Amino acid sequence: GWQGLIAYGCHSLVLIVDANTAQTLQVLERHKASVVKVKWAKENYHHNIGSPYSLRLASADVTGKIIVWDVATGTARCEIQEHAKPIQDMQWLWNQDASRDLLLAVHPPNYIVLWNADTGTKLWKKSYAENILSFSFDPFDPSHLALLTSEGIVFISDFSPSKAPASSGKKVYISSPHSSPSHNKLAAATGAKKALDKVKILISNEKPSAESVTLNDCLQLSYLPSKRNYMLLLYPREILILDLEVNQTVGVIAIERTGVPFLQVIPCFQRDGLFCLHENGCITLRVRRSNCSITGTPNEEPDPDPVQELIYDLRSQCDAIRVTKTVRPFSMVCCPVNENSAALIVSDGRVMIWELKSSISGRNMRNSSSSASPLYSPVSFCGIPVGAFQNKIPDLSLDNMIGQGTVAGEEQLKSSFLQEVHLKFLLTGLLSGLPLPPFAIRMCPPLTTKNIKQYEPILAVGTSNGSVLVFHLTSGLLHKELSIHSCEVKGIEWISLTGFISFATSTPNNLGLVRNELQLVDLPTGRSIAFRGERGNDEPAIEMIKVSHLKQYLAVVFKDKPLEIWDVRTCTLLREMSKNFPTATALEWSPSHNLKSLRKKQLAAREAMARQTVASDTEVSSVESSVISLLQEAESKSELSQNISAREHFVFTGADGQVYHLTVEGNSVKDSARIPPDGSMGSITCIAWKGDILVLGDVDGNLNFWDLKARVSRGIPTHRSWVKKIRFAPGKGNQKLLAMYNDGAEIWDSKEVQMVSSLRSGRNVNFRILDVDWCTSDKVVLASDDGCIRVVDLSMKPSCFRMDEQDLIEPAWCPYLLVPRASLALKAFLLHQPWNEKYSLDIINIDYPENENVKNLLQEQLNSLSNDIKKLLLDPDFTLLQRCLLVARLYGDESELHFWTIAAHYLHSLSQEKPAKPTDTAILQEQLVNPLDICYDILCENYYFQKFQLERVNLQEVKRSTYDHTRKCADQLLLLGQTDRAVQLLLETSSENAHYYCDSLKACLVTTVTSSGPSQSTIKLVATNMIANGKLAEGVQLLCLIDKAADACRYLQTYGEWNRAAWLAKVRLNSEECADVLKRWVDHLCSPQVNQKSKAILVLLSLGCFTKVAEMLHSMRYFDRAALFVEACLKYGAFEVNDDTNILFLKSCFCICVLIHNYARSLKLLGFKQGAILFASKAGETGKELLMELKQPKEEVTQE
Repeated sequence: GWQGLIAYGCHSLVLIVDANTAQTLQVLERHKASVVKVKWAKENYHHNIGSPYSLRLASADVTGKIIVWDVATGTARCEIQEHAKPIQDMQWLWNQDASRDLLLAVHPPNYIVLWNADTGTKLWKKSYAENILSFSFDPFDPSHLALLTSEGIVFISDFSPSKAPASSGKKVYISSPHSSPSHNKLAAATGAKKALDKVKILISNEKPSAESVTLNDCLQLSYLPSKRNYMLLLYPREILILDLEVNQTVGVIAIERTGVPFLQVIPCFQRDGLFCLHENGCITLRVRRSNCSITGTPNEEPDPDPVQELIYDLRSQCDAIRVTKTVRPFSMVCCPVNENSAALIVSDGRVMIWELKSSISGRNMRNSSSSASPLYSPVSFCGIPVGAFQNKIPDLSLDNMIGQGTVAGEEQLKSSFLQEVHLKFLLTGLLSGLPLPPFAIRMCPPLTTKNIKQYEPILAVGTSNGSVLVFHLTSGLLHKELSIHSCEVKGIEWISLTGFISFATSTPNNLGLVRNELQLVDLPTGRSIAFRGERGNDEPAIEMIKVSHLKQYLAVVFKDKPLEIWDVRTCTLLREMSKNFPTATALEWSPSHNLKSLRKKQLAAREAMARQTVASDTEVSSVESSVISLLQEAESKSELSQNISAREHFVFTGADGQVYHLTVEGNSVKDSARIPPDGSMGSITCIAWKGDILVLGDVDGNLNFWDLKARVSRGIPTHRSWVKKIRFAPGKGNQKLLAMYNDGAEIWDSKEVQMVSSLRSGRNVNFRILDVDWCTSDKVVLASDDGCIRVVDLSMKPSCFRMDEQDLIEPAWCPYLLVPRASLALKAFLLHQPWNEKYSLDIINIDYPENENVKNLLQEQLNSLSNDIKKLLLDPDFTLLQRCLLVARLYGDESELHFWTIAAHYLHSLSQEKPAKPTDTAILQEQLVNPLDICYDILCENYYFQKFQLERVNLQEVKRSTYDHTRKCADQLLLLGQTDRAVQLLLETSSENAHYYCDSLKACLVTTVTSSGPSQSTIKLVATNMIANGKLAEGVQLLCLIDKAADACRYLQTYGEWNRAAWLAKVRLNSEECADVLKRWVDHLCSPQVNQKSKAILVLLSLGCFTKVAEMLHSMRYFDRAALFVEACLKYGAFEVNDDTNILFLKSCFCICVLIHNYARSLKLLGFKQGAILFASKAGETGKELLMELKQPKEEVTQE
């Protein structure tokens, strides 16, 4: 999303990942079924306190439910449900002037529904004749939409948020690209000219014959955001680029026979490039080859080799992954802000983040070895041309990495400092998921006052492939992955904060015997040793292992074999029980031991030794002397305090239910007591012991609580079948007990002997629990069969957390996580550098009376910026416009990004024009090398727009294959003023064609149009009559023939063809006439029924009406943008100002001071005092009152 975060669905969860640090920031749990689509909301609107930066996401699942989330708090804003079938596709509307909350969704089989995603209200619903697979909005026109259906494409041209489309759209059919070998040249039967690479029409209005319908091949349809009216269709083995003006394929990217098929493609906006994902997980970037020459001689035969199709050259590719039955790439996303990084999600849960890096190639410019033309670095950085030595980040975004490829020719290369660049992908982030279940989990020993310095909350997860994954539980990041076993890990026990013992068992052979593996692992080094040495082959399976309370001893319990007791410290076997010893069904170590008394004895002995050296031997009592001799012996073996062997006990139950009590001390194991079975219980399956409470669980779901001090027992039937595991919570005096069953888990309070909470698989819980453990005294960790590990509180309800409460290992830049006031204050702090004449990123020194917490959060955000970005923000040569553009990128603010890109471009070109009147050619040179990108369409300079339209019509002409296409090309050529080529096309009409006579006459008319008065007036009269009688296009053509294009534009606007009028004005009129047409369009865009003011502002910027832009921004209450814009305009001398008595009035009596004063007030609302004072003082007289207010409280304090 524009917010800089990646969202993906995993089972019924939605995960949010930060792309820069590759950390999971949030997990959203509310869906009951698998999530199939996730979409971030757009940020294409002006952000302020009322509409702040917030993380909004829509996710849809298999049952047709859509949830709209407030991601930062983890809560659902609303839930939407129409039908119970999986949502096929959904997208937020990109034009957010009317509302920022509109979401369009495809509800199978054939409905599109528009929702208000803030309230969950349905605005309208429309059904179509065929099943809808997906859709794509036209990025240049919010009323256009294309649906990919099971039979073809439906184009909708009357889409509007206010009401459902009235018509059922224009339906076109696609014949499969394989039935039309698009990339094979046709046989040259009719001369070279005819053998141009003509692609069979792929789009037609007739339904194709049955055998050619393989539309299900079509994986995806998308409009190209880099240029208007182009669309791509993705097939497994090729990508087709269609020109929608003539519904014709104008480019094919085909994969050779041995190549890897496509899965997905994402077209770029900033440059005409495509990110493609292949079935082997490889991401490739293809960029359109630039065509430098335009066939400028219309009268001769066309150039022998004009540009015959759009060619996309492979510019970079990343490494593939190893694809297996279970591991394959799922989907790719691309950063919409900078378009220079892509993330890939793999079916095994990995998320790989690839960034595009550019390097300047040192070789001579032209001897590039590949057939592709070289790519050059752009002339400008952050919207403004920069010198070779100015600070810049070449990899900031795609348009700052590679230039537009509109270099006019060789001589220009010599004059400008363009450098050839090469692109490569770099893996900058990797998040691994969990492997497939089952899991065995164990939390490390709990936090105590003694280990607080070195404690880290880590969880060991044993997996079915024999590896143990160690996760850092607060961040959810993988700390280590250790491959230590060759078969499924069944259990793990920690022996210290940095070491554990794990066991795994192979599948049994026909005698029921297995290979047991027991490994002792040291975490810091990753070293593991076989704990039982050579033992382990062909024996009964290990059922469980239990480490004693002091981590001295280990009991290993087998299926049909007596248990073994081992010394953990020396890895020696202390005792293997005899054959007739009962087999244990459950076992637990006692929390009591004699370590304290041993330590006391040792201390006493030490003191006695000290005394002995002073006093005479006779004073030492005989008891002490015996202790001393023992101690001296021990010390001589250097077994000081670490290696005291304390006495520990354990209990276990036999198959008959009898409870046995054994003592282990040093290397002796003694059998001490037996307690007869409890008749009310079945076979005991597990035991837990803490303090004076011992709890037993059995196969029938009974829990038996023994109070050893009071010598009472109490049995509780839970009616939940087999008790698989019971465990006490850590922490002194904490008597909570966690019990796990086949169908869920429960938490009990063993003091009160009552249940605290319960979790049961079923209607509301769609997973089964595989293993449980306590991770803190009040949080539980659950492993489940949907492949997830969850941390829940005592209620065991799945809950999302607030993202600002999370401890991240690495701070992540995301201003969206701050409260609205703080994120906007941070933005002002970055934009209005320097403060107190000093460039600084320390917000602590700024007068910003917010509580310390908020200030610290802001400082953390500033610290998390990369060093490159910090360097730019602190650079005094980094201009205000560049700073605005950079901050728009950092905030992922789409509306600001477009505004400042266009503002920077036109303010800069204005400043270039002013001084340089005599040497006009130099300016033209710079504009030729650095025009506004064509993705801005109507907002580009006229000459560049015309050049692009001519290239486009050339290509259409080369590709035409039917009479209809030829006629469309001829019409376009007439409008563009290319009369000679239009005549050629008109004369091609064959004599059998119904239009033969008409076209021939038209050709004659075009060639003989003279500028004599009478003929002009006749043609004008005919044209106006045609328009009046509904033949608008034909009338407009006639008006263009007699150079009355301005009238033609007026007629087009009268009949509501606003876009067409703007297009015609750009290609045919001089700048004044063109500006008139576009200003009328601006008024139309601002009208309440159209309500596209943001587009209107951009059009005014492109016309250089900067005063009008400032007024409009002010009237729309965009005070921050208006104030910055006015400041930039004053710096560039774009305003003519009357300087009466220090009040800045523009010629149109628009008072800048009022604007500045309003901005100061809005900063005061944010609590950003220093900024408010700065702007109040700039506002002259108007701001005096506000200045007094702002400085007031301080004075009061001093008076006290």
